[in-house]
Amino acid sequence: MVKISVIYDTTYGNTKLVAEKIVEGMKEVEGIYIAIRDIEDVDLEDIVDSDAILIGGPNHWGSPTRIILKLIDNLGKIDLNAKWIAVFDTYLGWDFNKTTEKMERRISEKIPKVTIIASGLSVKVKEMRGPLEEGELSKCKDFGMIVATHLKLLMLKFEGGSPISIFAS
Repeated sequence: MVKISVIYDTTYGNTKLVAEKIVEGMKEVEGIYIAIRDIEDVDLEDIVDSDAILIGGPNHWGSPTRIILKLIDNLGKIDLNAKWIAVFDTYLGWDFNKTTEKMERRISEKIPKVTIIASGLSVKVKEMRGPLEEGELSKCKDFGMIVATHLKLLMLKFEGGSPISIFAS
C-alpha cells in the first residue's frame, strides 16, 4: 500500500477545497492510503513514514506562505521515508505556477533525496477570497488520480537505490 500525506495551508478555504478534490481523485486508485491535514495540525512524526507527500498553499504575492517554506525546511532536517513529492497552489490573476515553481526549487535545495513526481498544479481563484474559477476543481481531481496512479506504479518499480520518476516534467 502506498502511504500519501497531503498537507495544505489555506486562508480562505480555497486551498483546502483543492486538497480535498486531489484526495478525492487519489481515492479512485486502489492500494492508496491518504492522510490529509491542515498545515496547522501537522506533526512531522505523523508524516515521516509516508511514501509520498503533497504540499499545497495559496500564492502569497508570487511566493509560498512562510509556513509552507518552514515545513519544507523542516522536512529537510528529518529522516523522511518519503521518496516522492508534489506541490499545488491557488493563485489569483497573473501568478500562474509562480508559487509551485518556488516550492519545487526549495524542495530541491532542502530535501534533495526526494523526487518531484509531477509538475505543480496551479488552481485559479476568481477573487482573493474565492471562489475557484469554473472548471478548476476537475483539474484537481484529475491531478490526484494521475499522481496516485503513478505513485502506485513507482512503488512497484522501486527496487532500492535511487527512486525513479516516470512522471516528472
